[in-house]
Amino acid sequence: MNTQEPDREMNTESQVRNQLKKKLRNQRIRRVITWVVVIAILVGAFQSYSFYKTNGHLPWAKAKAPVTTVKESEAKVYESSFTNTIDLSGYVEPNDIQSVILRSTGTVTDVFVKEGDSVKKGDVLIAIDNTNQLYDVASIKADIEKAKLNGSERDLELLELKLKSATNKLDYTQAYANFDGVVASVKVSEGDYFEAGSSAMTIIDRSKLKATVEIDEIDMQHIKIGQKAELVFDSYTDGTLEGEVTYIPMIGKYTSQGIGVMEVEITIANPPASIAPGYTFEGTITSEGETVLTLLPQSALTVGRGGVTTVTKKLADGKTQTVIVTVKYLGEGISQLLTGDLKVGDTLIIRKTDTNASAFSAMSSGGRSPAGGIMRIE
Repeated sequence: MNTQEPDREMNTESQVRNQLKKKLRNQRIRRVITWVVVIAILVGAFQSYSFYKTNGHLPWAKAKAPVTTVKESEAKVYESSFTNTIDLSGYVEPNDIQSVILRSTGTVTDVFVKEGDSVKKGDVLIAIDNTNQLYDVASIKADIEKAKLNGSERDLELLELKLKSATNKLDYTQAYANFDGVVASVKVSEGDYFEAGSSAMTIIDRSKLKATVEIDEIDMQHIKIGQKAELVFDSYTDGTLEGEVTYIPMIGKYTSQGIGVMEVEITIANPPASIAPGYTFEGTITSEGETVLTLLPQSALTVGRGGVTTVTKKLADGKTQTVIVTVKYLGEGISQLLTGDLKVGDTLIIRKTDTNASAFSAMSSGGRSPAGGIMRIE
């Protein structure tokens, strides 16, 4: 038997297997190299893009000097008159509120009013059992009579003080109305056991209604005592109601929005029955007379070193003059002139720098203006 034939077949199989492994290894190497190249290209592209966004040119390109144009326009100093109107909102409260409290503990014997009743100042509203208090007063009075006959002057003085204390305790068994008003609520009934210091009922004064409104510190310069307010209620369909500013506090309040406000009180005298405490309203306060302001565009102002604000005024001969001014910004691109050598009708020069548009124009026209001339850098 020939043994060389199997050996030859094994060598051939081994060679095929080695060639296959080598081929697979080469494929893996080529795949890794391909991915490395792709990632390097992506990283390079991203870095080039980031450099271009930051610097305005690619890393291998020469940086160009920024091209800037200055556009000039004119504006007039003018004046405007207006009536200052301040918006309001809030809800109304009674002119006065009394939480009726008894200063004695005991069983309620009488409730003299019910919800909705009108009361006068000094009316008795509620009473509790006063048997013990009546006894104490009568007993002390008897002791005083005896002291007048047999006691000393000092004993008499002490008894008089004791009588005053007992009389006060007797008075504490009743509650009285502190003002003319209406019973808004009753929380006790006859036979209830009442703890001293608890609220038994509520009395309100509806002869006037008042509201506390927040007014911005900027608008407070236009508010004064006695000023009228026009108020609109959803529950009142006959027009507006007139209110009056009756109280301005001495101390303002700082809100969570970082604004200083004053809590101003407005009073409505003789309100209609359809307006109840707790009802909401919208309204306005209008300042008396008109305010005339000298105005100029905010874009005409230049703030220099040290915060000095200036404008460029055009003179009659065409020359310009720099004028120092102080202003107050009013919003919407308008400022009020406070001080400065300006008058209504003066012409102001407004200079506006436009770098981006000019740079784009320069790039798109090869560094020349659209008219073909060289663009100058001001």
